[in-house]
Amino acid sequence: MGRPNAGKSTLTNAIIGQKIAITSNKPQTTRHIIRGVLHRPDGQLVLVDTPGLHRPRTLLGQRLNDLVRDTWSEVDVIGVCFPADEPVGAGDRFISAEIAELKATVIAVVTKVDLVDPATLAQRLIAVSELYDFAEIVPVSAVSGHQVDTLVEVLVRHLPESPQLYPDDVLTEEPEQVLVAELVREAALEGVRDELPHSIAVLVQEMLVEGNLTKVYADVYVERDSQKSIVIGTRGSRLKDVGTRARAQIEALLGTKVYLDLHVRVAKEWQRDPKQLRRLGF
Repeated sequence: MGRPNAGKSTLTNAIIGQKIAITSNKPQTTRHIIRGVLHRPDGQLVLVDTPGLHRPRTLLGQRLNDLVRDTWSEVDVIGVCFPADEPVGAGDRFISAEIAELKATVIAVVTKVDLVDPATLAQRLIAVSELYDFAEIVPVSAVSGHQVDTLVEVLVRHLPESPQLYPDDVLTEEPEQVLVAELVREAALEGVRDELPHSIAVLVQEMLVEGNLTKVYADVYVERDSQKSIVIGTRGSRLKDVGTRARAQIEALLGTKVYLDLHVRVAKEWQRDPKQLRRLGF
């Protein structure tokens, strides 16, 4: 867990060794609880990647925060991510106050250490250590792989004994349709992240397997007509780019050729509308 854009999803992918969570350099990219499973001879690590905990401005934001808090009660160890390239701030202090009531073991994970010099990293580690009495503090870089294995060792060391929870071949329990929708959203965010990072939602309406071809029919939702034209682009150029990027990722995920059919639709103010949030899976 951690505040938005703290590097949680990139770290989750690095630990699992495969892309199961979408990433972007914009806050609030993660909107679902994503579970990834790492199989080791000495244990099974079930990673739960959560949305960033933040001060909500919409009903969607409130529901994402509720998701994070619900997850706390289900886990044995919490890794709180603090990005090394940003000073410790109000959001980090807010989270540290929230975890004070929890029963789980809490570990501080200082992420993105490849982006700072040793002196800055030392300052960040001291600042993080003053926030809370963490069981351990581990600096890592998901991009370079620095200390990712060390973090895994630390996490496993603090886990209780348990029967194996997942079969050996399971990397994630997320339904394929959810993962596919997320890959489309990641591709859509790539082109328009400055203009409408939070207004995009994706719903896969249908997936049909025909031999070695998977047909995916998906709708990209925005909140206003002006945003629809931004996503589509001049003569459909931007939507075509989104489709090309997403299709390559979906083919890698499914291991088949993919036909991807995308439509952009307007769902007015969906982030604040309970009915539309339910329809979009929140």
